Amino acid sequence: MTSGLHRALPVPDGLEGQRVDQALTRLFGLSRAVAAELADTERVWVDGRVRGKGDRLTGGSWLEVELPPPPGEPPAPEPVAGLTVVHDDDDVVVVDKPVGVAAHPSPGWDGPTVVGGLAAAGYRVSTSGAAERQGVVHRLDAATTGLMVVAKSERAYTVLKAAFKERTVDKGYSALVQGHPDPSRGTIDAPIDRHPRHDWRFAVVTGGRPSVTHYEVVEAFPAASLVDVHLETGRTHQIRVHFSAMRHPCVGDTTYGADPTLAARLGVERQWLHAVRLGFAHPADGRWVEFTSSYPPDLAGALTILRAES
Repeated sequence: MTSGLHRALPVPDGLEGQRVDQALTRLFGLSRAVAAELADTERVWVDGRVRGKGDRLTGGSWLEVELPPPPGEPPAPEPVAGLTVVHDDDDVVVVDKPVGVAAHPSPGWDGPTVVGGLAAAGYRVSTSGAAERQGVVHRLDAATTGLMVVAKSERAYTVLKAAFKERTVDKGYSALVQGHPDPSRGTIDAPIDRHPRHDWRFAVVTGGRPSVTHYEVVEAFPAASLVDVHLETGRTHQIRVHFSAMRHPCVGDTTYGADPTLAARLGVERQWLHAVRLGFAHPADGRWVEFTSSYPPDLAGALTILRAES
C-alpha cells in the first residue's frame, strides 16, 4: 500500500464488462500504463477482492483504488548518449533513437527516454497527450533503433496523431529474421492482442486488433533473411509478433522464440530490428517529407558476418 489517495465508488453501469485498466483510465484520467501498474501491484479491489488489470467489471460492484500520490518535483532531464536529431523545425523534431532508450517514461522503466533526452537538449515539445508522453505520436520499443518523430506544436500533434490513425504515414523497417520466409514477398494480416497466458507478451489472437504487415526479403543467407518491412498498422511489437507467428522470429528476439545461439554468433544482444525509413505529410503545409537511417554498428556487424559466411 502506498501513501496515495484512496478512492472508493460503485462501478458505473456504463463500465459494465470493461477491463479494470480501461475503467481506471476512464474514471480517473490515468494513462493505460499507470492503470495497469496499479492493478499489477495489487492496488485495485472489487467487492473487497484484489483484481488484475484484465479482469472484467460488473456494474454496481464496489471499486476501491489506491491512486498514486501526487507527483513531486520531476527530476531534471538528462542527456541521452547517441540520440541524434536528424531534423528540427517549428512543428516537429525527428530523431534517430539508439538502443536502450524508451520513447517516454512509463511504470517500471527508469532508463533514458526520447522525451527526456530532447528536454535535456533544450527542445520544447507539444504539451498534448498524457503527461508522461507529451508530444509522442508513435513509439519504438526500447531495444528497437531508428527514426521517430515528436510533435513540437499543438497543431503538429493533432495532425500527426490523425495521420498515424488514418495510416497515411510511411513506416519502413529492416528486420533480420531467422530462416527464409515463404513467400519471399507478402502480407501478414493477423490480429494482435495480449498473449492469453503471458500478459507481458503479445500474440496473434482471434478477435485481436487488426494488424497488417507487408514484407519483402531483400537478402537471403543460409540461416537468416534480411527483410524490408512496411507497417500498415502500428501495434505494440507488431513486427516481432507477426514474424514469430510465421516461425521466423527476429534474430536475437528470445522473447518471441528466437534461437539464442544464432544471435550470440552474430554478436546481437537484442532483436535485430531498425526503423530505417519514416515519411509523412508535414503538418505545416502538407508537403511530403521522408527521412532515412543507417544501421547502427551492432546490427551492421551481424550483416557483415553473414555476408562473409555466404
